[in-house]
Amino acid sequence: MKYKAALFDMDGTVLDTLDDLHAAVNVALARFGYPPRTRDEVRRFIGNGVRRLMERAVPAGTDEARIAAALDGYRAYYEQHAENLTRPYPGLLDALHTLRDAGVRLAVVTNKPDGAAQRLSARYFPGLFDETVGIREGVAVKPAPDAVFAVLERMGVAPADAVYIGDSDTDIETARNAGTACIAAAWGYRGEEFLRAHGADTVARACGELVPLILGSSKCANGRAD
Repeated sequence: MKYKAALFDMDGTVLDTLDDLHAAVNVALARFGYPPRTRDEVRRFIGNGVRRLMERAVPAGTDEARIAAALDGYRAYYEQHAENLTRPYPGLLDALHTLRDAGVRLAVVTNKPDGAAQRLSARYFPGLFDETVGIREGVAVKPAPDAVFAVLERMGVAPADAVYIGDSDTDIETARNAGTACIAAAWGYRGEEFLRAHGADTVARACGELVPLILGSSKCANGRAD
């Protein structure tokens, strides 16, 4: 096989969580009488953790205390409603089963809070991921490579033998910082044009394209699964 381990982002890569995130953001904003954000705005705000999500969602100039309170409201709502509309992307489960059957080690490394990441992984991908790691106290968030390094060390896999899959510029930078290969997920929240503009060399346009890219069972021309 081409890679011994495949590490995945969560939001916009293995799970379409946008509608539940959008709802949670607007519930938190409404608490303070702030105007709601559109689905597309929230899509663009995702990728650097919930703190940055709410910093971007509140009106410009909002003080730190209000941001913190809005974040608390977001977390309280999302804790109870994270699975209302969230779904795995089409073809993702089949791809994961194929990769796991081929002996590829699988994990999730996400900037989502660890508790939510663990619950969603167990709900939608039981037994498929060797590890799921979200934001934890004392661990730097992506694009810092710390969590990727820790997971690979526990797996006994060198960065050169691993690939990171994600849908954002943060994920591309994470792979670069960790010394892993990268597959950019064009089905997620940024799209192929954005990903290539931010340095993606290999782009998968659908989940089924991951299998040949990771196993190395077919050629990919121009950094694209064809």
